[in-house]
Amino acid sequence: MSESVGQAEAAVVPDVVGALVAEAASKGGMLWVRPRGQSRAWGVWHEWHEGAVLVVSGPGEQELPELDGDVDLVLRSKDTGARLVTVAAVAEVLDASGEEWLAAAGALAPGRLNSAALPADLPEHWRTTGARITRITPTSQALEQPGRYDDASGAAAPAPSTATTSTWRPFHAGGRGRRALRLRRRRG
Repeated sequence: MSESVGQAEAAVVPDVVGALVAEAASKGGMLWVRPRGQSRAWGVWHEWHEGAVLVVSGPGEQELPELDGDVDLVLRSKDTGARLVTVAAVAEVLDASGEEWLAAAGALAPGRLNSAALPADLPEHWRTTGARITRITPTSQALEQPGRYDDASGAAAPAPSTATTSTWRPFHAGGRGRRALRLRRRRG
């Protein structure tokens, strides 16, 4: 008897996870993608279309590593920002000359904010600039789900950048307050 209950639970869980992924991806405009085997996850703007996540990257768009093959999707709640579920997925870069690419570009264009081009012109703009459209199809394999999260913080070191300041603080417009300078001289 307990064996049949276990089989029933195993059959229900993927459907629940799939529904949770579809709900979170369709309601939220951002999720995290981590190429399998890497520690860094990338925050991406996306659209949910026909059971898959669509992402555009490249010149003038979000910069992402080459997403092709196995990846992990980390979905968060739109309301609280809390992590909902992490699932295994397969990423596939679409061919810019194919019908799938055109359908994906048409789905992505209306959701693209702050673009210099009009939504109707975006597919052609992406094609001429060499932007990549990637379709990420989640599997039913939940890596983390509610009630089974890893206790680690999940924090990663910031990505290397030339924009960091590791020396003396830069000049402040309007100067620093005289009181702060006097206090520093007394302590020194």
